[in-house]
Amino acid sequence: MSWWGKIVGGTLGFMFGGPIGALLGMAVGHNLTSGSKGFSGLGGPQMAPGDQERVQMAFFTATFSVMGAVAKADGKVSRDEIALAESVMQQMNLKGEMRHAAMRLFIKGKQDDFPLDDVMTQFRQECHRRSNLMRMFVEIQIQAAYADGELHPAEDRLLLRLCGMLGFHEQVYRQIEALVKFSMGLGGGQYRGQTGSQARDSAAIKAEAYELLGVTPDHSKVEIKKAYRRLMSQHHPDKLVSRGLPEEMIKMATEKSQKIRDAYELLK
Repeated sequence: MSWWGKIVGGTLGFMFGGPIGALLGMAVGHNLTSGSKGFSGLGGPQMAPGDQERVQMAFFTATFSVMGAVAKADGKVSRDEIALAESVMQQMNLKGEMRHAAMRLFIKGKQDDFPLDDVMTQFRQECHRRSNLMRMFVEIQIQAAYADGELHPAEDRLLLRLCGMLGFHEQVYRQIEALVKFSMGLGGGQYRGQTGSQARDSAAIKAEAYELLGVTPDHSKVEIKKAYRRLMSQHHPDKLVSRGLPEEMIKMATEKSQKIRDAYELLK
């Protein structure tokens, strides 16, 4: 049974408290903390910090609630940002109550009393140094910020702060941003023509590919290949799931891997 099935079925005796536990409980309509009546007193197996299903629940909860906070960072939530949240849910094939829970988390993240710092602190603890998993989380948040086609300065500042909370330097943040822009076709390359596919200037596209891989034209072919392999390893769907990525997000990880492969093939 998946982590979601265990939540719905009430077979987990104890999950976790803290702000993430409270948010998930709000989203699914259960009290998920230790010692509560009903749901947490059903005698299910205890989940220790770092357990895969516990990390999956934390990832799901943090992803959609923080997405709401990012969408609100520029002072308003656009239709595009709401549509992006819904598209992520669609990519994850979320249906029924699971989809409703994700939307409730998104709405909670938009509220002024959303405990962003506390959620991020617990999320990092729950990930147990799974840097690849935290990178995937950042990618989804950046993609949400770019839903309307541009990154507002307030959103950029918030995303940079989120990266800092997860232990990522700005250089890592910019590389992740480059991957997202490349995958969404939002780079700075010039377009030719007014209709059709509007192919961008090849030099600009190559510059974006270099940035995505975290290298420059001065790096050797061997160094570029190493950077490519490192990124592919970080985005390998099976590895990410084993580290706590909800299985529903495999499709998203696979698509990111394809974009990394496209960038490398372009530079080859």
